[in-house]
Amino acid sequence: MGKRVLIAPSLLSADWGCLAQSVRSIGELGGDIVHLDIMDGNFVPNITFGAKAVRDLRKESSLPFDVHLMVARPESCIESFATAGADYITFHCEATVHVHRALSHIRELGKHPGISLVPSTTVDALSEILELVDIILVMTVNPGFGGQKLIPGCLRKVESLRNLKEKRGFRYLIEVDGGINRETVRQAIDAGAEVIVAGSAVFESPDPRAEIKALRGDA
Repeated sequence: MGKRVLIAPSLLSADWGCLAQSVRSIGELGGDIVHLDIMDGNFVPNITFGAKAVRDLRKESSLPFDVHLMVARPESCIESFATAGADYITFHCEATVHVHRALSHIRELGKHPGISLVPSTTVDALSEILELVDIILVMTVNPGFGGQKLIPGCLRKVESLRNLKEKRGFRYLIEVDGGINRETVRQAIDAGAEVIVAGSAVFESPDPRAEIKALRGDA
């Protein structure tokens, strides 16, 4: 499989009655990153949690916190999530016209800037900011809900990003989120994914440790 694929279990599918334990379990089970989906009921139809939850959960794990802002006007809350303890802050290019400014702000705050694409947005939309990002999140479902099926055509964007990275020497990580499980993870990795976000596949599994190993290819 080449270099080690990173597994980022998403708290969206965890039991919210015991989120602190869920965060601790990610490291105990062999996960690499804690993925936190922030939804505002505006950019996407669901609502999750905010910066206070991130701050309260931060003490539960030393793993990187990957905060995915699925919110309108993400520039208005970047600083609050940076202060709360996010390591990676990713927002949607569709959510603001001030993408360059927002990415630069994240970097100025000492965090890793990331950008995300919904299924209907092409890689071309990122052409002017590829050198500014540390991570690119390709949504392989329409964002807002967990447990959806992967849209196979989205993996062509992963391939394009891998080719651009190799050709032009970019250093961003390529992350995929949506419908990733044992049946689909190989397609994502073969396309060029380096960070795998998995929610229901991990937290609804009878054996989450084995699931993480399987997603990474260690099983």
